Amino acid sequence: MTPHVTVGMDESPESLAAALWAAEEASLLDVPLHLIHVEEWPVTAEVPVLSAESLVERYETLLRATADRVRDDRPGLDVTTEMARGRAPAELTAAANEAEVTVLGSRGLGGVVGFLIGSVSLAVVGRARRPVVLVRSGSASSGAGSGDAGSGIVLGVDVEQPCDPLLAFAFGEAARRDEELRIVHSWSPSPAYGYTAILDPGVGSGLGRKATEGLAEMVRPWRSKFPAVRVTEQAVVGPAAAALVDASRSAGLLVVGRRSRRSPVGPHLGHVAHAVIHHSPAPVAVVPFE
Repeated sequence: MTPHVTVGMDESPESLAAALWAAEEASLLDVPLHLIHVEEWPVTAEVPVLSAESLVERYETLLRATADRVRDDRPGLDVTTEMARGRAPAELTAAANEAEVTVLGSRGLGGVVGFLIGSVSLAVVGRARRPVVLVRSGSASSGAGSGDAGSGIVLGVDVEQPCDPLLAFAFGEAARRDEELRIVHSWSPSPAYGYTAILDPGVGSGLGRKATEGLAEMVRPWRSKFPAVRVTEQAVVGPAAAALVDASRSAGLLVVGRRSRRSPVGPHLGHVAHAVIHHSPAPVAVVPFE
């Protein structure tokens, strides 16, 4: 299949913001943009046939209008549309697995539950084998570093876990967008240290040096692969989720990872990814890795 960027569409402002963000991403990747809306099927008995038909017409109109808007903003961009039938989580996940990147709208914690947030978006993010980006309506009118949005890309890593797909995605985004990449590793003393790290500052500083050195070692080969990317590294003490949400307040894009593992209870997101999805004001890219 031809490489492309996919957007899941509904009628929300977040969905339009996702489409505009995805249009820039498709332009940067030099690939087509694919807009998809999933019509839940089968239609329940409570929904009259005529009402179902009118909904199809309404969403077809939405897809055409969004495609026209994107083409006006980015002449020359190849834009396609699709009305799919089925269960939204399954259909959108299948579409995401065929795309370079999939972009969905997200209202965040406390927002009104809609089509592409809650269980649907979490299912797609938790199951997709390719990167998924969640975009707020006010966080990015076009992409990282645009307008009044934040600038730069923040990447959260754990130096104890190999995460090459995560680093490749973040460095690639930074290179294409000519944005600074800020890489954050959060660490805390092991419970085995007890009060030792508090009573002996030397213990804490030693652990900090180890974290800093581990981060530098992880990033070094990627600096060589992307010499033009401006990179800063931070090893910070404290919970990773809090550090990344704080860093996202001034960022144009926040990138986090998700372990690709099966769970008997359904899609699995680590607590860090789950927290930043709900609380980051910046768009959040969730990248699966082994």
